[in-house]
Amino acid sequence: MKTSRNKIRVKICGITNREDAEAAIEAGADALGFNGFSGSKRFLDLRAAPDWLAGLPPLVTRVAVLVNPSLAEAEATLALPGIDRLQFHGDETPEFCAPFAGRGLIKAVAARSRESLALVPQYGTSTVLLDAFVPGAYGGTGRLIDLELAAAFVREHPKLRVILSGGLNPENVAEAIRVVRPCAVDVASGVESHPRKKEKSRMQDFIAAVREIGLPGE
Repeated sequence: MKTSRNKIRVKICGITNREDAEAAIEAGADALGFNGFSGSKRFLDLRAAPDWLAGLPPLVTRVAVLVNPSLAEAEATLALPGIDRLQFHGDETPEFCAPFAGRGLIKAVAARSRESLALVPQYGTSTVLLDAFVPGAYGGTGRLIDLELAAAFVREHPKLRVILSGGLNPENVAEAIRVVRPCAVDVASGVESHPRKKEKSRMQDFIAAVREIGLPGE
């Protein structure tokens, strides 16, 4: 996800149907996330949805979210016509990530401690998603990320593009941006009526709150 000079990008994650995808785009989303992890409440069979995924506007980045995939699964997913980028959201090793690091990979990392985040550069990708740490969970919990820990990471890694995730919603995203100063934000549960259905007004309010902030540091 590239950062322009006039806005922080917004990724709406956990999209499970075309209606929500189109509503998110209409609200102004820059990227959409589709969860290919079968253990997720927001699971979408990416092989069964390529027609409508491929038909979404090309200026919107379509991200497949995978958790501990095999190499073959990751390669096959990236080759789907409706997918632009991969996001690894599990316990993938730097060695596993290496073949994808130069192909737009987003590596999600739980913000557990400064020590655990110190390992992030080993993944080799320039785009990192920081999520809340919840034992045994791979995102989508609604738990607010440790904002001070995330802010310290951003300060210490100015060359990385950091996507902030974890418990964000229309009410708290502006303050989260002020504290952390990420290049993008990611939301799933914070704009839902239930885990498989996004709420259009919540997406609109979330994106409006982000747009009012502008770039970090301004």
